[in-house]
Amino acid sequence: MAERENFKSRLGFILIAAGCAIGLGNVWRFPFITGQYGGAAFVLIYLFFLLIFGFPILVMEFAVGRASRRGVGCSFNALEKPGYKWHVAGIPMIAGNYLLMMFYTTVTGWMLYYFYRMVTMGDLMNLSPAEVGEEFGKMLGNGPLLLFWMVVATFAGLSIVALGLQRGVERVTKMMMSALLIIMFILMIRVLTLPGAGEGLKFYLLPDFAKLKEAGIGEVVFAALGQSFFTLSIGIGSMSIFGSYIDKKHSLLTEAAHICVLDTGVALIAGLIIIPACFAFGLEPNAGPGLIFATLPNVFAQMPAGRICGAAFFLFMSFAALSTLVAVFENIVAYWMDARNVERKKAVKWNFVAIALLSLPCALGFNVLSGFEPFGPGSCVLDLEDFLVSNTLLPLGSLVFVLFCNSRYGWGQDNFFAEADAGKGLKFPKYAVLRLYFKWVLPIIISVIFVLGYLQKFAPSLYNKIFE
Repeated sequence: MAERENFKSRLGFILIAAGCAIGLGNVWRFPFITGQYGGAAFVLIYLFFLLIFGFPILVMEFAVGRASRRGVGCSFNALEKPGYKWHVAGIPMIAGNYLLMMFYTTVTGWMLYYFYRMVTMGDLMNLSPAEVGEEFGKMLGNGPLLLFWMVVATFAGLSIVALGLQRGVERVTKMMMSALLIIMFILMIRVLTLPGAGEGLKFYLLPDFAKLKEAGIGEVVFAALGQSFFTLSIGIGSMSIFGSYIDKKHSLLTEAAHICVLDTGVALIAGLIIIPACFAFGLEPNAGPGLIFATLPNVFAQMPAGRICGAAFFLFMSFAALSTLVAVFENIVAYWMDARNVERKKAVKWNFVAIALLSLPCALGFNVLSGFEPFGPGSCVLDLEDFLVSNTLLPLGSLVFVLFCNSRYGWGQDNFFAEADAGKGLKFPKYAVLRLYFKWVLPIIISVIFVLGYLQKFAPSLYNKIFE
């Protein structure tokens, strides 16, 4: 077996794993869902679920990767007991990585295009709020434009992976993540100095539990639970690959804690940029996905040096999206290297063609294929692909990791705890209740998320009745 690549530094591992988690779910979804569900009170519930739910599953993914020294496509083979078939789960997990890239490349292309437009034209700064929204619609209707930027995003991400783990993935992600954090802090300071931003800050940081009742407590709890689950990109092995590249000098709880802090910190800072900015200019912070493309350009248009701030914002959005692309591409390429013994650069070339072709339906789903409405009027290809990943493969994949790590028919709790605790740093407390929680409660929570996600999509009346 060829010698396994490793990260050059511990910081490299933390930043690339955090980069995988820090995607558009943090800087796009988190601010608007916080605005939708009442601000600070929602944030507190989200942080609680992140600690008791997302964090332990992240440790399990890392443990499987580090113990097997393989990506998810081969890791179960190395750890499962003779006669069991856990390795079968590896194929749908790898398929989930491809499915994620089938729409994430297109959305990353949107970010790159808006950054390019802010830098070269700046025309969005001279339009009315209604016209800014129309421009977003025009972009979606322009098939060749979306195809071009989708290919640019795919090429950029895979070019970094082609350079190798240390020279490409680790080095470039370090630079992108460092730039992302710097840009975010500058934007946060600029926004917080705007007149009227204090009201947004108050909404975001001071809990008002009456707002939970307004939104529906059950609905808010489910939304917070779902966000804590999806924000870490757990369930399809996109995290376990990085566990396979690290040594046992530090416990996995310590490493996972660093990544959760970075991931959550970026999400919270994104909220500190977006929500106070909306309040400062009298705009709603709960405008949904259109908040980024239709609402925020109006904010930048009214700000001093707004074009510079707008360009910086879409640059940091591009870095957030690209860091996830690079991380997931590395998982895909590593699968072909591990399972099929394909050389890295050849695997990159094959996957560039495959992913570009697979991404065509999403890029064309807003124009040429706009008549395809899988969930009824207003839905599109992206909605279908996102649902299959977020509401199906992520929860089911997470369930596999939890059962595999905690069942005597899988890897087993003793092996999991020994791997997670190996090295310096945080250790799991030796409480029997913790083992019971991992073995029985976590699978139930994941199953509930899975079922409620399907009810929300296909039986909304029953879903609403549950939360009445």
